[in-house]
Amino acid sequence: MKISIERAALLRAVAQAQSVVERRNTIPILANVLIEAEGSDVTFRATDLDIEVLDKAPAQIERAGATTVSAVTLHEIVRKLPDGALVTLAEEGGSGRLTVSAGRSNFNLATLPAGDFPVMASSEYSSNFSAKAEVLRRLFDKSKFAISTEETRYYLNGVYMHVADADGGRVLRCVATDGHRLARIDADLPGGAEDMPGVIVPRKTVGELRKLLDDDDMDIAVSVSETKVRFATPDITLTSKVIDGTFPDYSRVIPQGNTRKLEVDASDFAKAVDRVATVSSERSRAVKLQLDEDRLVLSVNAPDSGAAEEELAVAYGDERLEIGFNAKYLLEIASQVDRENAVFLFNSSGDPTLMREGNDTTAVYVVMPMRV
Repeated sequence: MKISIERAALLRAVAQAQSVVERRNTIPILANVLIEAEGSDVTFRATDLDIEVLDKAPAQIERAGATTVSAVTLHEIVRKLPDGALVTLAEEGGSGRLTVSAGRSNFNLATLPAGDFPVMASSEYSSNFSAKAEVLRRLFDKSKFAISTEETRYYLNGVYMHVADADGGRVLRCVATDGHRLARIDADLPGGAEDMPGVIVPRKTVGELRKLLDDDDMDIAVSVSETKVRFATPDITLTSKVIDGTFPDYSRVIPQGNTRKLEVDASDFAKAVDRVATVSSERSRAVKLQLDEDRLVLSVNAPDSGAAEEELAVAYGDERLEIGFNAKYLLEIASQVDRENAVFLFNSSGDPTLMREGNDTTAVYVVMPMRV
């Protein structure tokens, strides 16, 4: 195999590959990227047996062929090469070595046989549709903060993507929760997605998917089966197993009767929470909200380190309320608000609180209170 490829194209391909491979591997081949050169394209494939990413890049191919080499080492080399360099990758058949050369730099890397590389079995996808990158980015970006990291509740370790009924008809919905907070984000249902099975997309896959979604106008081809999900652009294909489990009935957690309404500038609110929480050293620091006629007092009382208080002008016309929250959860939810105002709907100091962006019901968040 012998190919010449632009550094920028090579770096983009191996950057995605090396982020998929696991750093600590008991199976040596899983630390490698499979490089296959044929026609006018070269493909780079990496997997951890749960996720597989395939990157395609244009290259000058002198000699077709395939080999595997350490993904992390190749990425480090390419990252350190000068911008605009033309990189040559060459392997003499059976030598067990890949030569990487650019300008005056030469590297000689150990390889493993391409035939040993595990390729993820392709499955029959029951549902295929196309969605704009911008739509998918919103769905996953706004929900992923609530993914649980508790291994015992493995079915919460991802984002539940499914078709649901909303007020305006059927929608494509992403939900994540860890039992303390919940995010539910809706988007218009793309054509062809009507019969999509609901799947739990794992946390790592959500992180890798984000790299495909930077170009707003890009169409992403989405394929879903009971066991796998695939997201593809013309150059990159990300295939992942889905979490084998049943996502809980989240609709029971979303409060319906919360009538006490607080409207506040989301940015001012987030900054104020961040400031008052500074005095507390605890990880789960509690912030107390005291609500009265058009005013909100945020306070933290940490006996070992001090106390803090800040007042905000808000729109609130209901009876007086005191309620406490984990500061980190409040900050994460407030940072999801794109428009100016965040609307909080309370019931009592012991009940879950609902938050949305203005009058927009396509993004709804729930956060459980804390005793303060």
